[in-house]
Amino acid sequence: MKTLLVLFAGAALFGGSQIYNGGSSEDRPAARAASGDMFRLAANGEEETCAVRRGGRIADGLSALTLAPDCGRVLPGIERARFWRERNDGTITFSADGVDPIVTFAVADGDGYESYAPAAPLLSLAAVEN
Repeated sequence: MKTLLVLFAGAALFGGSQIYNGGSSEDRPAARAASGDMFRLAANGEEETCAVRRGGRIADGLSALTLAPDCGRVLPGIERARFWRERNDGTITFSADGVDPIVTFAVADGDGYESYAPAAPLLSLAAVEN
């Protein structure tokens, strides 16, 4: 069942990237969803949340990332993440080295993002007012 869910999410992302690649980054849902720099990370079904801040741009699509110290309670291991990468297909990855993702998010319905890798727990990343 989890494999089917991952395959479905991958197919949806691929199809979405084909639709959105023709427009400018301002036209893409990811650009609209990530309009701010402060976010709230939460695991579905859990009461744990933590603050996430997208920092200054380092390179094309790569920005610094600051996570609150309690983010490890939301997803163990995420506290190692130091980089936010936004890809042309609208996905967002958090990584420790700028390359290997710890978690990958896709644009959710409405504002924000939902994780699809790892498959569990399902995480949401929602913009908050600064």
